[in-house]
Amino acid sequence: MSDADTIFSRIIRGEIPAHRVYEDQHVFAFLDINPLSEGHTLVIPKRPVALLHELPADEAAAIGRVLGRIAAAVVEAVGAAGYNVLQNNGAVAGQVVDHVHFHIIPRAADDGLGYRWNAQPVESDALAALADRLRARLS
Repeated sequence: MSDADTIFSRIIRGEIPAHRVYEDQHVFAFLDINPLSEGHTLVIPKRPVALLHELPADEAAAIGRVLGRIAAAVVEAVGAAGYNVLQNNGAVAGQVVDHVHFHIIPRAADDGLGYRWNAQPVESDALAALADRLRARLS
């Protein structure tokens, strides 16, 4: 399957039906057919790129400009108490479809969804060294 043939690209092209909630030049948003909760929405770039860092900056910015607006609409429409925005890059991170996508997952108290956050303390010197390496790559 080529990048142009991901299931999301086929949805964008209208080859697979979807319940569209938003569309513009760079962004397409639709309801997940296997939702974690009512209103679970996927927000994707129209360009079939697998990883977020591969998406051109202007197209990533286009998603950023509408992601909050779409999330607010989802929360209001379903009466959610909150929401998660989830975006995975690579199979090891849980990405199943090789096309950048953001999940907007409406949440309610005691909805049973949960998440795992196993934070670990790190020494300040190690954080400083890592910050130096990151800054070097960003300059």
